[in-house]
Amino acid sequence: MPNLFSRIVEPWIPSTAIGLEKGLASVVQLERAKGNACRLKRAATANIDSLIRPSFDEPNLTNAAQLAAVLKDLAVGAGLMRQKRWSLSLPEITTRTTVFTLESKPASSSELQDVLKWKTERGFGASLEELSVSRERLQKDAQGRDRYLAIAVKKSVLAEYEAVLDSLGWRVGLILPRHLGEAQWLVRNGSAGDSLLLSGSAKGFTGVIFRNQHPLILRTVNCGEGEFEDEFYRFLLFYRDRNTPEGTGDHTPLSRLMVIGEGITKERASEIVNETTGGHLRPVGAEDLGLQLPNQDFNFDSIAAPAGLATLSW
Repeated sequence: MPNLFSRIVEPWIPSTAIGLEKGLASVVQLERAKGNACRLKRAATANIDSLIRPSFDEPNLTNAAQLAAVLKDLAVGAGLMRQKRWSLSLPEITTRTTVFTLESKPASSSELQDVLKWKTERGFGASLEELSVSRERLQKDAQGRDRYLAIAVKKSVLAEYEAVLDSLGWRVGLILPRHLGEAQWLVRNGSAGDSLLLSGSAKGFTGVIFRNQHPLILRTVNCGEGEFEDEFYRFLLFYRDRNTPEGTGDHTPLSRLMVIGEGITKERASEIVNETTGGHLRPVGAEDLGLQLPNQDFNFDSIAAPAGLATLSW
């Protein structure tokens, strides 16, 4: 199975995707609609109770055979059993994502690799031999320093998911953590200002600020339910202070807010954002992002990550 962010070496990306998270599994298929819009063609979700216990360091699957059976039933129910090619969004806690900034320019390519290896092992708390890592070079920061988006998962953990999908005869060409699947909705629908994704879970949140369709700030915060609002507020203060150079009133406005998952309501998240940044934002929904759902009762949050990956097929 290809590595994370493997679209560089595997150019095809299917319009079908699988989403896995603690307590929930989903399969989706999208089709293009008019303009830049798309339509949810087929989808199915299922409660998987404790079949997945997301962890970066520990085994994730409590019953691989039962998870395979659930995925097969979902594919059959959605009319996708003949589909063999998929993208996959992994549980948020299973992966780790960070942005590395190089303080100085390496003198050679070998020195660059040494620096990236050191930053990877330090940032993810594991040796490079234990990890499946992908890196993507980002735009330079305001000081002209090189930046890299790095995604890591333990090889032993990834092998668990690979074994389940291999048992079904399914081939996966793109694997990303949940928040980067969700983020595709903001990336594909660019805006004049900055965009904020708040992806919450039972153990905290990942906040990502996008500027010009590239991650500007990315931070994963582990916290309890009672700490969520304070930690989110600190994240926004960091963004606000960094976004307004000292001694100037210049800043790039925050123009879009996407709130997905647990930990905080969309309404409360938007209140905190507007109080901190002085904006008047409301959380965007499927319609704002160009996704046509079969009915208004369909839960966009439950399929946002895999559906976001499916948009990469065109």
